[in-house]
Amino acid sequence: MNELLLRSLTPSVLGILVRRGAEFAAAEDAVQDALVEAVRVWSADPPRDPKGWLVTVAWRRFLDATRADAARRRREDLVDEEPVPGPAPAVDDTLQLYFLCAHPSLTPSSAVALTLRAVGGLTTRQIAQAYLVPEATMAQRISRAKRTVSGVRFDQPGNVATVLRVLYLVFNEGYSGDVDLAAEAIRLTRQLAAAIDHPEAAGLLALMLLYHARRAARTAPDGSLVPLAEQDRGRWDTESIAEGVEILQAALARDRLGEFQAQAAIAALHADAPTTKETDWVQIVEWYDELARLTDSPVVRLNRAVAVGEADGPRAGLAALAALDDSLPRHAAVAAYLHERDGDLATAARLYAEAAQKAPNLAERNHLTRQAARLNARRYR
Repeated sequence: MNELLLRSLTPSVLGILVRRGAEFAAAEDAVQDALVEAVRVWSADPPRDPKGWLVTVAWRRFLDATRADAARRRREDLVDEEPVPGPAPAVDDTLQLYFLCAHPSLTPSSAVALTLRAVGGLTTRQIAQAYLVPEATMAQRISRAKRTVSGVRFDQPGNVATVLRVLYLVFNEGYSGDVDLAAEAIRLTRQLAAAIDHPEAAGLLALMLLYHARRAARTAPDGSLVPLAEQDRGRWDTESIAEGVEILQAALARDRLGEFQAQAAIAALHADAPTTKETDWVQIVEWYDELARLTDSPVVRLNRAVAVGEADGPRAGLAALAALDDSLPRHAAVAAYLHERDGDLATAARLYAEAAQKAPNLAERNHLTRQAARLNARRYR
């Protein structure tokens, strides 16, 4: 009886599906699925409205089949759009992200801090150390920068000077910090120097290459730091030095001196000297004078005091150091070195120990601790 009922209802149900917009072939398939389902379930639980039941089930089957067919077509379209097998084109938006984060709505210092955190991957603590400010102060600065750019369109790139500053700080952290970012900073700076005609971009690239050339000699096999005076200069990368010097000379020839070119000139003088004693310290002091004029940075003046101590003697270096705030990072380490050069081993040992307590990383802390222990051993022999 159910079979006869199903046969009698089939044309009517099929007509309803077609009137609802189903193509005839798809509607026919859906009705057949509904009839099979009816044979399976009606014997145990016959519906009160057989025609309505068939229409509902058939329409659901039609919708399911339509969705499945649409999904299959989308998958086929995606396969057709896939690139042919082979090397994928290299797409690197990292440098563009640096420019976008250095947004004109931010102050340069805030833009640098935000970019270092969001793109450079540095921690708030690392950024605070680079800026010589407390970590809490830097956290607030980054939070304010995020709020400032939260409602702006990132369609106005920042200026080159800000991006150069970010790359410089990323390199410094990778060169001497806990995260190896130096190679990435060199790669991005190389891209930037090739893309724009800017002597400071070239100066920064030269500086990075000259610093990076000494990297293999900066640590002993046990991971301890090796001071510049004790480094095996045969381990320096002469190809990187040659490239850095060539890039620097081309930049300086344009007579648009900037701080990165001045720093690179100092690094080039170190790279050119066979030994520390043969270094042209007088010229290095002159370059530090130029750098101090360009930046008015206390860190530059701290490094200048070391150069003065080498050029004119440790007491001249200590006199230059006396004009600086003793809370500067590495101030105690510089003072210790100059006092040791002057023969005051007790003061030097005390200052090395003090510097070790303030060291920004474990390798530097261990080095300064060993220096203090070495001098104390000499004093009490």
